[in-house]
Amino acid sequence: MRGAVNRAKQHKNGDIQKDFMATSTQQNTLKIEVSNAGIATLWLDSGDRPVVVLDRALIQRLHTALDEIDQLDGVFGLVLRSDCERVFVAGADLAEIDSLDDPGLHAYLAFGTTVFGRIASLPFPTVACINGATLGGGLEVAMHCDGLVASKVTSKGKPYPIGLPEAGLGICPGWGGSQMLPARIDPATAICATATGSPFMSSAVPSGLIDVLVETPDDLTTACETWLEGQSASSDTPKAITPQECDVYSDALKKARNETERTEAATSVFLAVETGTRTGWSAAVAVEQCELVRLRNTPVAQEKLDAFLSKG
Repeated sequence: MRGAVNRAKQHKNGDIQKDFMATSTQQNTLKIEVSNAGIATLWLDSGDRPVVVLDRALIQRLHTALDEIDQLDGVFGLVLRSDCERVFVAGADLAEIDSLDDPGLHAYLAFGTTVFGRIASLPFPTVACINGATLGGGLEVAMHCDGLVASKVTSKGKPYPIGLPEAGLGICPGWGGSQMLPARIDPATAICATATGSPFMSSAVPSGLIDVLVETPDDLTTACETWLEGQSASSDTPKAITPQECDVYSDALKKARNETERTEAATSVFLAVETGTRTGWSAAVAVEQCELVRLRNTPVAQEKLDAFLSKG
C-alpha cells in the first residue's frame, strides 16, 4: 500500500478531481474528495437532520457514491467520514423501521447489507474515521471497513458512546453487528454488550475495537492516512465470526449466556452468534434480520420504541 500511495503522489490527479467536480454538484450526492496520495474521503452527511442517521435515502446515496468511486482511477484507499461534529452515525432511523411492514423492513435490511458489503469488498483498504457517537447501524457500517480510527473526545472535548444498543430497545442488530464485534474485541465481552445493548465510551473502549485512538478530532485525518499507508485490501467480507474459530466463539457464547439476562433480544443475539460459529457470515446476518423483524413486533419492543420515538 505504501508503494502504491507513493506512486499516486507522483501521478497527476487532474482527471480524478475533474471527475469529482463533474459529479459533486448533482443533487443528493455525497461529497467525495481524493487527495494527491490517492486516498478518497467519502463524507456521510446529515441532510436536513441535526445528526447523521442511516435511513434508506442515505443508504441509497452511499450506494451511488460507491458507484462513483468505482469509476475513479488512482484511488488506493478510502476514508469513510461524517460531516457532523456530534456523531459519526447515530444509528438507523428507528422511526422509519417502525413505519415499515415486515416485507418492507426485510427489503430495507437487505439493501443495507448489499451496500455495506460493497465497502468490505473494495479492492483497496478502508478506514472509518470516528469523531462522535457511533451507535447501532453506525458501528455496523464502520466495522465493514478494514480499520477504525477514532478520537477520544468530540470537538467539544467530551467522550461519546460507541456500541450496539439495539437490545436495550427490545430488538437486535440487523447488519452483522453480532458477528463483527466479537471478532474485534474479547468475544464474551462483545456478546454480552450486544445482548444487553450496552455501549462503550470512547474514553474506555475495549482493546481491539479501535485500531488507532487519537486525542482529538484534529488528529484524525493524519491518523487515517498513516494507517492506510501500511495496509492492503482484506477479504470481500468484514472481519467477523468464522466457523474456523468455532471453539473460541462457542466458549464465549456459553460464558455470555451464563452472565446475561435471557430477554427475547438477548436470545436472538445468542442465536445469531451460534449461527455464525456454525455456518458463517451470510447465514448469521440472515438470522439477525429475521429476528429483528420478529422482535420489532413484540410488545416489549413496541413499548420501548414508542417511548424512544416519543422523545423526538
